[in-house]
Amino acid sequence: MRQIPVDTSSAVVLVAQPAQPKVTNRQTGEIATDRETGARLLTVDVLFVMDGQAEVLNVTIPETGVSGELTTGTPVALTGLVARPWENDFNGQRRHGIAFRAVALTKVG
Repeated sequence: MRQIPVDTSSAVVLVAQPAQPKVTNRQTGEIATDRETGARLLTVDVLFVMDGQAEVLNVTIPETGVSGELTTGTPVALTGLVARPWENDFNGQRRHGIAFRAVALTKVG
């Protein structure tokens, strides 16, 4: 799968919604794990501001990459952020988007 590195050096990143476990199966409540390390995966919504433009991104992060308690409004740094374009066919409808994944999310300051 193609991965596009995202330069975060000039961005302001704030927690919009604290980290939650990434659920792979809503019926069973199964939590997603990293295929390589086996670490549990979390998702966190961040407000990503760069060049006067703001977006809320949903970022997947291994549980081991999140340090400390991160509440709404906390300034953070994203390490190793990549964008992964995706598409699938769901019940006959073509869907596509961009998934974001980071190695770590750390509090700034």
